[in-house]
Amino acid sequence: MRALVTGAGSGVGRATSALLAARGHEVIATARDTATLGDLDVAARLCLDVRDPASVHEIKRELGFVDGLVNNAAVSFDGPIEDVSVELIREMFETNVFGVVSMTAAAIPILRANRPSVVCTVTSSSIIAAVPFFSAYRASKAAASAFGDSLRVEVAPFGIRVVEIMPGPVDTDMFRLSTGEADASRFADYRAMAGVAATLRQEHADPRVVEPAAAATAVVDAILDSSGPMRYGCDPISLELLDLWRQCDDETVFTMTGSSLLDLVAAADGGNAVAG
Repeated sequence: MRALVTGAGSGVGRATSALLAARGHEVIATARDTATLGDLDVAARLCLDVRDPASVHEIKRELGFVDGLVNNAAVSFDGPIEDVSVELIREMFETNVFGVVSMTAAAIPILRANRPSVVCTVTSSSIIAAVPFFSAYRASKAAASAFGDSLRVEVAPFGIRVVEIMPGPVDTDMFRLSTGEADASRFADYRAMAGVAATLRQEHADPRVVEPAAAATAVVDAILDSSGPMRYGCDPISLELLDLWRQCDDETVFTMTGSSLLDLVAAADGGNAVAG
């Protein structure tokens, strides 16, 4: 496999790049600041800002033979929604949603030409649970998740798989920045809720945090498993939340809707479509 990984300067993206390379795959690691990629032993280390159409266009010219895309770049912040500026939310959506859409759209023609191939997007298991003060972040990750649902149906005839990784507590820079007293505790109306949320996190999430390398194993295994489902957890909490979500059985929903649609498309195309 030759895979491009966004947000490879730290955390899960960095660990995924390193593990793919260690398993013998060719990796194009990208980040806004290439200095963060300096000691990664990969095929190429390139500058990429997924928010910038010119940067995405430039990286597209460097792709060549690629049969894997890992959309990992993301940003996060928390706070009571009444205190968060819409401008800040827009900035986050530029990376977490529009960045994913832009990179995926740019890669599809190349992935189609190099089938079988895969698009993997890192979202968050927090979209399953109503975590207070992270509504905007959760909304951005839920949008990326819904994007993947439709994308899965659209590109299946081209031999492109769609995979979603839904991390919980992973010891990344983003996770560390969210530790300690919640910013919401500054507000009298939210102080009690912020205290309870912090206690629940300290008791149930923090003790079960995993290293990025452990999460990367789940990411790489999912990318390489052509027979697996769409969604994966990569730590104990995300696995539990995903099991809870699957009481609604997203694979059955896909079979009843998307898979049936693909059968009709294949029939209309004279059987030339590739099975999803």
